[in-house]
Amino acid sequence: MSKSMQFALGSIFVGCLVFAIKYVAYIYTGSIALYSDALESIVNIATALAAAGALHMSQKPADNNHQFGHYKAEYFAAVFEGALIVLAAAIILQRSYEGFTQSYEISYSAEGIGLNIVASVINCVWATALMRVGRANRSPALMADSRHIMTDVFTSAGVLVGFIGVYLTGLEILDPAIAALVALHILWNGWKLVRDSVAGLMDEAAPEEEQETLRQLISKYGEGALEAHDLRTRHAGHVTFVDFHLVVPGEMSVKDAHSICDRIEEGIADEMPGVRVTIHVEPDNHAKHSGIVVV
Repeated sequence: MSKSMQFALGSIFVGCLVFAIKYVAYIYTGSIALYSDALESIVNIATALAAAGALHMSQKPADNNHQFGHYKAEYFAAVFEGALIVLAAAIILQRSYEGFTQSYEISYSAEGIGLNIVASVINCVWATALMRVGRANRSPALMADSRHIMTDVFTSAGVLVGFIGVYLTGLEILDPAIAALVALHILWNGWKLVRDSVAGLMDEAAPEEEQETLRQLISKYGEGALEAHDLRTRHAGHVTFVDFHLVVPGEMSVKDAHSICDRIEEGIADEMPGVRVTIHVEPDNHAKHSGIVVV
C-alpha cells in the first residue's frame, strides 16, 4: 500500500474521530453553531472516502482503454468533494434558519468547548501532515482533503469565538448567525475546490515556474541538439505530461538523436519525478528555429 493510500485511509479514521468529538460537544451545548461545525466533519469523512477511492483508481496501471493511465480519477474525487461541501452548507443554512425562527436553549458547557478545541487540534495536526504527503506525492486528492480539513480548523476557531461572544453579550441570535456565516464560508471553499479540479480536467498547463524548469533541463541535457520548441504541458493527477520538438542536425543518425532524447528524459525524471516526456525529433532543415536554444 502506497503512503498516499495510507494517509487517505487515515483521513477516514480521523474524520470519524473528530465528528464523534464535535457531536458530543454539540450535545453538551445545544448550539447550532457547534452543530454546523460537527456537520462539516461528516463532509470530511465523505471526502476522505472519495479521496481513498480516487487514489485506488488512479494508481491502476494503464490499459487498452486508458492508455495514459487513470491519474485524472483524483480530480473527479475533488469535484465530488466540492458537491458534498455544498450539500453540507445547505443543511447548515436550513438549521440556521430554524434557529432564527424558533426558540431553543443553549448550555455554555466547559466540557463542550473543551471537546471542540481538542477536535480542532487533531484536525490541525492531521491537515498539516496530509498536505506534506500530498505535495511530496503530487496528489490533488490528498491536498484537497488537507485544505478542506484546515478550513474546518479555522471554521471551528471562529465558531468557538462566536459561541463565547454569545455567552458574554447574551445575544443568542448570534448563534444561528454564526452558523450561517460558517455555511457561506464552506460554500466559498467548495467553489474553489471545484474550480481547481475542473482546471485539471481541462488539461490546464503546468505553472510557469515548472515550465521554466523544464526549459532549463532541456537545455542542460540536450547537448548535441540545436534547439527545442513547441513545449506543451498538462497535469493529470500527480503526473505532468510534457511534449516538445527537438531539432537536431540533418546529418545526425537516428541512434545519436535517440541517445540525446534518452539523456533529456532521464535528466528530467531525476530532477522532476512524476513527469512523463514525449519528444518529436526533427532535422534542422525542417525546423521552426524559434524555441529553446540548447547549450
